[in-house]
Amino acid sequence: MKTSRPGPSGETIDTPQHRALGSASRVEILRLVRAADTGLTSADVVERTGLHPSTVRVHLERLVETGLLVKARASDGAPGRPAWRYKGAAPEPAPAPYRALASALLDHLADTGGGTAAAVTAGQAWGRRLAAAASPGEPAATAVDVLTQLGFDPHRVPHPGDAAPPGDAAVEVHLRTCPFLDLVGQHPDVMCGLHAGMIRGVLHAAGAPDGQAVLEPFAAPDACVVRLLVPDRRVPDGRP
Repeated sequence: MKTSRPGPSGETIDTPQHRALGSASRVEILRLVRAADTGLTSADVVERTGLHPSTVRVHLERLVETGLLVKARASDGAPGRPAWRYKGAAPEPAPAPYRALASALLDHLADTGGGTAAAVTAGQAWGRRLAAAASPGEPAATAVDVLTQLGFDPHRVPHPGDAAPPGDAAVEVHLRTCPFLDLVGQHPDVMCGLHAGMIRGVLHAAGAPDGQAVLEPFAAPDACVVRLLVPDRRVPDGRP
């Protein structure tokens, strides 16, 4: 249970967080993770601190439990799940009513056994509804519009150019804000799966039924990365 008490200057002191920072090793790990633009894996922390991997994992999870760090990993459902990546928690969480609703939804999806797959399905239904209310446009632009309305601060960036199969167009979008970042540590795979499914739902409703979206948390400095793959509507010679 989270408790707090007033400090000597009237500020609120969160006692679980202060207890978590009672360890010099955890303070150093928190400093290292916060200083890394794209976050760190436990292996990164082991390499930089020289601590035993089991000790590092315990420290990282304690920092997540107290809300000082969040953890996430790519949610594309591919075999061979990537390692957890840890990042400093957002200083400003989403508004309380929406945060409570999102928290309840995450608990439900995780506890019913559906997990990430159920989250992706729910997200797709959510995305289709959001797309219906968005400004008409090509699928990738509609996805960016929806993400903007939700508060993700998306920025479309030039794609490296070698990831799109013939007949498809690849789009990379950086999400500089997550309105629910403070909840990611609760059920990371479920939350990221919900968001990835939502983006796919938007693409499908906007005219790209085969469109795909892969969400890579903390994959860019100060941003999560969404990689969109949508059908290329151009004729073979490249003319619209």
